Amino acid sequence: MPHNRFQNPFRPGAGHKPPYLAGRQMETDEFKKLLEQQIILQNMVLTGLRGVGKTVLLDDWKPLAIKADWLWVGTDLSESTSLSEERVAIRLFTDLAVVTAGVVLSDQEARQIGFNRPREKRQVTLDFDTLIGIYKATPGLVADKLKAVLEIVWSCLHRDGVRGIVFAYDEAQNLADHAERNEFPLSLLLDVFQSLQKKEIPFMLVLVGLPTLFPKLVEARTFSERMFRVIFLDRLLEKDSRDAITKPIEQHADCPVKISPSSVGVIIRESGGYPYFIQFICREVYDLFLQKYEAGVKAPTVPVQDIIRKLDSDFFAGRWARVTDRQRELLFVIARLDNADGEFTVQEISQKSKAKGTAEKPFSASHISQMLATLTTAGLIYKNRHGRYSFAVPLLNRFITRQESEEV
Repeated sequence: MPHNRFQNPFRPGAGHKPPYLAGRQMETDEFKKLLEQQIILQNMVLTGLRGVGKTVLLDDWKPLAIKADWLWVGTDLSESTSLSEERVAIRLFTDLAVVTAGVVLSDQEARQIGFNRPREKRQVTLDFDTLIGIYKATPGLVADKLKAVLEIVWSCLHRDGVRGIVFAYDEAQNLADHAERNEFPLSLLLDVFQSLQKKEIPFMLVLVGLPTLFPKLVEARTFSERMFRVIFLDRLLEKDSRDAITKPIEQHADCPVKISPSSVGVIIRESGGYPYFIQFICREVYDLFLQKYEAGVKAPTVPVQDIIRKLDSDFFAGRWARVTDRQRELLFVIARLDNADGEFTVQEISQKSKAKGTAEKPFSASHISQMLATLTTAGLIYKNRHGRYSFAVPLLNRFITRQESEEV
């Protein structure tokens, strides 16, 4: 049987849609409810660790919104976008212009925004230049200018039967205020959308990012707690993990690769139910099983250790290389906690570090807090609003345990 007839269906890339999107129906149903709002009372925050499928799910929601007569704009937010309030405004105009550039203003609408050139008979559209022109011509602060532009946009779209606009932004944890520079781009975004929604303009925010996102929103504006519906995307349930492994292969009835129930169980266990790890392990298993099949091996087994070693090298090693020796010692202590896969406190870490044979030198609570702050900046740890910490990378505790075994 020709090898190229069966391309490997599994895609362990960043944001790549899997061949079968397992689970996530509850989260999708919640998003659909938000699309039914006549007046926007709640926006969406979709959060979770890396590798749980946030970007994939966001992409899956886009056609649902469009089908419900919403326009969809957005992109990934970079750190540079968050440098100033004006950069956030330009980001919004850039994304908005993609869907509004074809909107032609009537003569009356054009005159209202300052385009009074009847002899030229030039059509005025809501393209980027027009949006920026309105912005610059409006007096006031950045927030005043931005609200004015968005209100004009809605007045033009409303007559065309548009239900609303979804502003969807991935990597939104990169947004931040900068009080030392008197720049508050995150607060600006929240203030502007709250103001528009109070005026019953159906512009809805969908912000996607790491678990540090929502605490940032609340710190910037306390009303964020009431402004957003927060969904934490977690690992897949066992049934959904099983579907993510088996469904892509079952779609090809004559595919020679068959994964036995026992092998499926191994993949579920080693992946922890995290979608990225399922895709990574299944891609390796698929290639190996197809090679074994062509070599005449009838019942290949999953080479767990070899695949995990490759996963360590491809996914974890780069992050681990940036950690100092003392930070690694602290991470070894955390990985030994019974609740290392969940939430833990400074006190629990301190007590564990004092246990015999756990650390060469116990850690004080103040030292732990300082190091956790550094590890949070490095993207290895995150702190929730209740003062508890978790690993910011899925299955990092397992990787750390493996590293400790190798160093002993």
